[in-house]
Amino acid sequence: MTPPRVLVVIPTYNERTSLPRTLSDLLDCAADVDVLVVDDASPDGTGAWAEEYAGTDRRIAVLHRKAKEGLGPAYLAGFDWALQRGYDVVVEMDADGSHRARDLPRLLTALDDQPDLVIGSRWVPGGAVRNWPARRRFLSRWANRYANAALGLGVQDATAGFRAYPARTLRALDLAGVASQGYCFQIDLTWRVHRNGGRIVEVPITFIERTHGASKMDPAIVMEALWRVSAWGLLTRAQRFTRRVQALW
Repeated sequence: MTPPRVLVVIPTYNERTSLPRTLSDLLDCAADVDVLVVDDASPDGTGAWAEEYAGTDRRIAVLHRKAKEGLGPAYLAGFDWALQRGYDVVVEMDADGSHRARDLPRLLTALDDQPDLVIGSRWVPGGAVRNWPARRRFLSRWANRYANAALGLGVQDATAGFRAYPARTLRALDLAGVASQGYCFQIDLTWRVHRNGGRIVEVPITFIERTHGASKMDPAIVMEALWRVSAWGLLTRAQRFTRRVQALW
């Protein structure tokens, strides 16, 4: 049986100090995957370095974007690139070293049971977070609980950014309708898979806070997630109410 073609999509913006180690670890732990670096015109030269490195390893490709537009649009560009080239599995992974390459085989193995999405989860038994301050732990826990309460996702880590999609799942989603830009993108995609009746599996990972560069988390990203999840929750409840009313007639 031919093994699936796997593409790991890594969005970057000013990750020149972190990306080399991330790529090295990834290709050591998963030699059979390809990697697409999606760079949003990083001023620190991340894209230029990635392009140079890609010239030495055929497993690496670089997609250069004209400006910083956010995590969601970068991933959508990567998904489109992957689907156009016939990849069977598309993996999301951060550039900053917070996602351990050694955990990737666990996500890929979970795909053997044909789920529609595999999430590398920090909050299931066996998962862990290292070097996070208490406020970040609280924010992540609260965000996931709120998303579950609003949307009924049934997962412990809807905000997780280390995940694997079968290509068939991405093709079945209305990706053109995705407008989320920040980390809300992860909740958005989880919700879309859930609404499509997809089966979501979580596997434990260890998340490690970055040691180089600056976090992209800011209040605007948090507010985007809050208002979008709230709006989606209201929409979901309105749709349920409408169906119930229609059933009475």
